[in-house]
Amino acid sequence: MELTYSGYLQVDKLLSLQDLRSYEPANDELLFIIIHQAYELWFKQVLHEIDQLIHLLGAGDISRIPHKLKRIRTIFKVLAHQWDILETMTPDDFLRFRTKLGTASGFQSFQFRELEFVLGYKRNQMLSIFKDDPPAHKRLTHRLSQPSLWDAFLIFLDSAGYPIPQNRLGKTTDTPTEPNADIQDVLLRIYRDNLTLRDICESLVDIDEGIQEWRYHHVKMVERTLGGKPGTGGSSGTDYLRKTLFKPFFPDLWAIRSQFVDANES
Repeated sequence: MELTYSGYLQVDKLLSLQDLRSYEPANDELLFIIIHQAYELWFKQVLHEIDQLIHLLGAGDISRIPHKLKRIRTIFKVLAHQWDILETMTPDDFLRFRTKLGTASGFQSFQFRELEFVLGYKRNQMLSIFKDDPPAHKRLTHRLSQPSLWDAFLIFLDSAGYPIPQNRLGKTTDTPTEPNADIQDVLLRIYRDNLTLRDICESLVDIDEGIQEWRYHHVKMVERTLGGKPGTGGSSGTDYLRKTLFKPFFPDLWAIRSQFVDANES
């Protein structure tokens, strides 16, 4: 039997995964499920791209890195716009099926936690959320113990002859990336002298900004739908989401913005 479009993409299986728990056919639960399933598929792709980036940096091959970074940034542009679709759901539409979600919450997306970890925003305490989900707990424990994308970039810079502090190399932590003045000095030198690496740094900033834009749209969508109500699964809703805003994955790349010297000052 010849391979078909539906067979290759397993469309029948895909379309069977939207298991509605409410019984009113005219509600928006289907939209809610599809949007969030699409997010999870895109998270899978972004994790795949970042793993390739880490491999390329380890191999010293930076020729394909700008393309990969651009792809990730473009994906997050799409993800931010997906909230626009969900915002067509009114508060009343959501309340028609919200109770069916039970304790389920986007806070429990293990792939997004993986994404945070691999980008350097590691918090060991997040593992407790997945103590009753052994496969997710195992994946996150592994991510926590592995170098982040930023770690891989610093190792590459060190191999290229830049004076990266040795205590920042080959050592993984279970805490968020902290800014480092010595690394910022290296980055300022890169911006002055190496256009290729400068463009990679700027692409990392693009991704950081893109994820912050996605978070902001998420906050406004929840605010628009729930107001000040607690989130599903017992989270604090918009209060928690607001706390996630403006926390960069690559703080050194943001810190150097105020350190550039104006040409008229030099």
